[in-house]
Amino acid sequence: MSRLEAKKPPLFISEPLTRDAVSQSLSVLSGILKSSYGPAGRLKQLHNGVGGCVCTTSQSSTLLGHLPISQPLLRVLTASVRNHVSRFSDCGLFTAILCCGFIENFRSLNVAPFTVIKISKHLLSLCMDHLKSEACGCRVSVDFSSVETLACLVRSILTSKPACMLNKTEVDHLTSLVLKAFIFTVPCHVETKAVLGKCVIIPVKGRRVADSTVFPGLLIETPEIQLGKPLAVKRTGSNMIKIALFSVSMSGDGSNPEEGTLVVHHGISLEESELNQLLDVGKQLVKDEVGLAVCQKVMHPSLKQYLKENGVLAVDRAGLSAMEPLGRMTGSQPIASIHSLSPGCYGSLKDLCIKSFASKHFLHLIPEDTVICSLILCNRSETAWDELKRVCETAEHVLQLTVKEPLALLGGGCTETHLASYIRYKSSSLPASTFKDLDCSQTQYQLVADGFCRSLESVARSLSHDGEEILTDMVYGHCWFVPPGSPSVSKWSDLVSKCGCGMNDNTEDLSWRFLQGQSGSPVIQGCPKESSAKAADLLTLDCFAAKCSGLQVALETANLILDLSYIIEDQN
Repeated sequence: MSRLEAKKPPLFISEPLTRDAVSQSLSVLSGILKSSYGPAGRLKQLHNGVGGCVCTTSQSSTLLGHLPISQPLLRVLTASVRNHVSRFSDCGLFTAILCCGFIENFRSLNVAPFTVIKISKHLLSLCMDHLKSEACGCRVSVDFSSVETLACLVRSILTSKPACMLNKTEVDHLTSLVLKAFIFTVPCHVETKAVLGKCVIIPVKGRRVADSTVFPGLLIETPEIQLGKPLAVKRTGSNMIKIALFSVSMSGDGSNPEEGTLVVHHGISLEESELNQLLDVGKQLVKDEVGLAVCQKVMHPSLKQYLKENGVLAVDRAGLSAMEPLGRMTGSQPIASIHSLSPGCYGSLKDLCIKSFASKHFLHLIPEDTVICSLILCNRSETAWDELKRVCETAEHVLQLTVKEPLALLGGGCTETHLASYIRYKSSSLPASTFKDLDCSQTQYQLVADGFCRSLESVARSLSHDGEEILTDMVYGHCWFVPPGSPSVSKWSDLVSKCGCGMNDNTEDLSWRFLQGQSGSPVIQGCPKESSAKAADLLTLDCFAAKCSGLQVALETANLILDLSYIIEDQN
């Protein structure tokens, strides 16, 4: 009998935030995230030590998914941010950087964590109330009768990821394509509850971004179809094409051996019997006037030939990803067994045609009502295409969120500095009853409020990667960038032209000041005003729902980590 190793006791780590290893890991993670933030963010190359895929990115979902994080506290942080991104697709880096800032600023205060948490929750409620009020100066209403604001929102997302390698012309082209694709997914006829459709992205790597295009309906790659030959497809009496959608294999290669033992009587050919069953299915399809049969998996060549001879177009190997949009677009129910075909499982199409793109041939399925569309997405390299695909998916999701809540927030660091200015103004004029309700002193409240504001401003400072000086104005509380190497002048208006979001210019004296680092900033004179300037054509905007959620997730996660007094690790 082999010796058994004695069971080790669990490891207790008290006050984990005071540990040097945790502080160092948090600082490194914060540095990686900050250096990746914004249109000028630095790219990160991720790969493991034993070969495999190399990934170049600045996206939070990819970064946090590939970084090997061993500290339990940081795993809580990254899991929280990744959960936010899975729900909103946007503002992942904002959430992570802000959370790191809250932890770093709050833990250095000589205030009990319980008190910090109570005060910070009150500060968050002030922020959320301000963001949801009509008087908020960093909020923009989205008018769906015009595409200008929507285009700004999409353009801001496309330009925020430098690994896409896009120039201005390509950004403009993709912005129009993403908007066009989104409009295709909006149903034309809504009876009770509107359900948005879906944009299916089709990869074409090694081609120019300008070659990208969008089609209503669905494109299915079909290498077997030859160009130049007309599609002879059977139609119903109403001139529609009836479609059958099979999710079961139709290859006739026998049952799955994992399903059990199959007993075959002497003299019976299993292959011939299965082929006969498939041909019976084919006869039923012909009888039911089906014009198109699509199989997720493989279809037997004899069945395909029989269907072709009887005017039924057969397409196999469509893949799992095509099944959901196909069913939704045509109204067909996926057939999971060849032994049961009911008339209610069929769907319909308006038309079929062949599209050729690059060296690929596609069958273009055109529905009666378009809620599914196909975006042929091109980029010059595989790395740039992968990044661009994720960005286009994010843009589609952000537009869907904006339909539910037609608002956007100013980007370019202006929302963060505006909120910091607003919190400094509000915290300096609170009644004594507030401090009594929170069971804290005014000094404690001001300390936490200052740490809260410095955390917001640290996100705006993270947009600077080339040594730019960062200013904020005393009127609107917006963020301004001074180009590096600028000469010393008496007037800041000679160096700055527009604020980070593009809303305000330098035509009026806005009393600029430096956006300071860890040292306290002076309290703004009065509440930051709502800009009276007309919305510019090239505003930098952020998703309202995603950023509001990111602000809440960042603070709640930071408070959770601040409140942890013990980590218990199993050593076995």
